[in-house]
Amino acid sequence: MDAVTRLVRLRLDLSYDGTDFFGWARQPGRRTVQGVVEEALNRVLRLDPPARLTVAGRTDAGVHARGQVAHVDVPADAWARVADTLVRRLSGLLPPDVRVWRVAVAPDGFDARFSACARRYRYRVCDHPVGVDPLRRRDVLWYPRPLDLDRMNAAARLLLGEHDFAAYCRRREGATTVRRLLELVWERDADGYAVATVRADAFCHSMVRALVGALLAVGDGRRPVEWPAAVLAGRQRDPGVTVVPALGLTLEEVTYPPDDQLAARALESRRLRTLSEG
Repeated sequence: MDAVTRLVRLRLDLSYDGTDFFGWARQPGRRTVQGVVEEALNRVLRLDPPARLTVAGRTDAGVHARGQVAHVDVPADAWARVADTLVRRLSGLLPPDVRVWRVAVAPDGFDARFSACARRYRYRVCDHPVGVDPLRRRDVLWYPRPLDLDRMNAAARLLLGEHDFAAYCRRREGATTVRRLLELVWERDADGYAVATVRADAFCHSMVRALVGALLAVGDGRRPVEWPAAVLAGRQRDPGVTVVPALGLTLEEVTYPPDDQLAARALESRRLRTLSEG
């Protein structure tokens, strides 16, 4: 392939306030993060046909991101023309609720989605009886009952490890709901908010918000500590689990293995997992 048609894969690191987006994924007639970023990127690079982004985690409507990662394949000559100015030029085209902080040539074997080995989210809750600081109303959920974080952490520990999280996911045809939950812990931050840090190798649709909803019911005393684990074991959605609103959820970080393991990790991630695989 000659230099004119040779493709180069770029990694983009970006963040966004998800409040006014209908999620990440491009949708006809709706404002999405993917649509907005692709429009700016294709305009700067003058691409026809337009390039399409592949993202590490397709966030839902209203979910925020501080450490989102995506990749895109573009002609090498188009990248060469703007390599030194692309980030600055994107900042001039993008709206203020989304920023691309870094664009660089990706290592061989890199896939933003399949090469990832973990995603880390945080969910922020205010249980102050008066409500949330107005300046934080777009990224903190107000919960009208006081929360006992010791109870919530005791319940969270029973959920760690590899399980079928069907009880906490919205099923998709042909997709596995087996995930490895690496971390789930609640702490108070400097503002007194209850903050859940949730880290897994991958997440299925609505999983974090359903887990948070179950743990809030433990934290306010309505459910026993053992209840979220019992729901998990049932492998069916429980009407007692409330899927909390999106506004409190932020994708904080996506982590990847060393460069020489990126391709192998992508192959492993594409396998359909079951618990019997060990």
